[in-house]
Amino acid sequence: MPHSGKKEKVAVIGSGNWGSAIARIAGLNTRRHPNKYEEEVVMWVKEEQIDGRPLTEIINEKHENVKYLTGINIGSNVRAEPDIAKAMEGATALIIVLPHQFLKKTLEQMKGRVAPGARICTLIKGVHVEGSEIKTFPSLISDALKIPCSSLSGANIANEVAQDKFSESTLGIPADPANQGKDLDDWPEAKLWKPLFQTPMFRITVVEDVDGVSICGALKNIVAMAAGFVDGLGWGDNSKAAIMRVGTVEIHDFCLEFFPGTKSDTFLKESCGIADVMTSCMGGRNRKVAEAMVLKKKGFKELEKELLNGQKLQGAETADDVHNFLVAHGLGDAERNKKYPLFENVWKICFQGMAPEKIIEHV
Repeated sequence: MPHSGKKEKVAVIGSGNWGSAIARIAGLNTRRHPNKYEEEVVMWVKEEQIDGRPLTEIINEKHENVKYLTGINIGSNVRAEPDIAKAMEGATALIIVLPHQFLKKTLEQMKGRVAPGARICTLIKGVHVEGSEIKTFPSLISDALKIPCSSLSGANIANEVAQDKFSESTLGIPADPANQGKDLDDWPEAKLWKPLFQTPMFRITVVEDVDGVSICGALKNIVAMAAGFVDGLGWGDNSKAAIMRVGTVEIHDFCLEFFPGTKSDTFLKESCGIADVMTSCMGGRNRKVAEAMVLKKKGFKELEKELLNGQKLQGAETADDVHNFLVAHGLGDAERNKKYPLFENVWKICFQGMAPEKIIEHV
């Protein structure tokens, strides 16, 4: 809790499918822990019109995000707010969950508005690439706002979580030398975030590996697109299992090569690792759009508009980021095809027009 001893005030920056689902869970838990959190959860909504009415007005009247999380009551204590400054006012527990394409602009809006003693957890999946430099979004957020940032990621299809179907997620918290030797659940970051996210049907495990949790959540979207291509081609379960295995290995190898502080157990034992690869390859928007690319013979940008109801596709953009990073890092065609053939093939299909049938080339 803040040094003043006051209750934590929660704000969710983002209101899409996953943002609305996690705002609902946060709202449930602020009521479960009234001595720890203020009851109201403020959710920043980028305003848009739905049937001639502001979306925020509809959410606050119906307690439902009728565009991005239809049919789910997100709670009467979750309040939609279109002004980011007002949404952040006094908030000490900031949850950032929006498409990574919008993060840079949103951080500019957040600067100078963060309450003293506030902490952040991000659910954004992706990586930030500038030339030969690559950063996870928690690192980018911490650098921009000068406060610690944790990361939550896992095998979490938002609609299923919102319907209280059992699932797990992984909370990555920053290294804390003052608490080394203690149980991770007793670290200050875990004591803030775990009670805010965990429910009987949404189980949270804590690891000291923010980058590992974040990177898994980013790269699995590339693998999910590869699985979608296989589905569209009708190659069957054996092929899909092979794609999932190869993709998991590439995620693991990429992280250990370029983020040497990450831990193998994060990929092999946690929900954010192998479990998230599995669920994303069986469902989710990236698999869905990739399958449609094969069946409808259209590009991902066109299908994103057709199929995602305003949501953003992350796998293709992440594949492009990873490809550009590897090129800038000095890896030639042969080395990229040898080390990360699946990542490269997804990029080639999305951006170079390569036939989906070649998804297994060099694999």
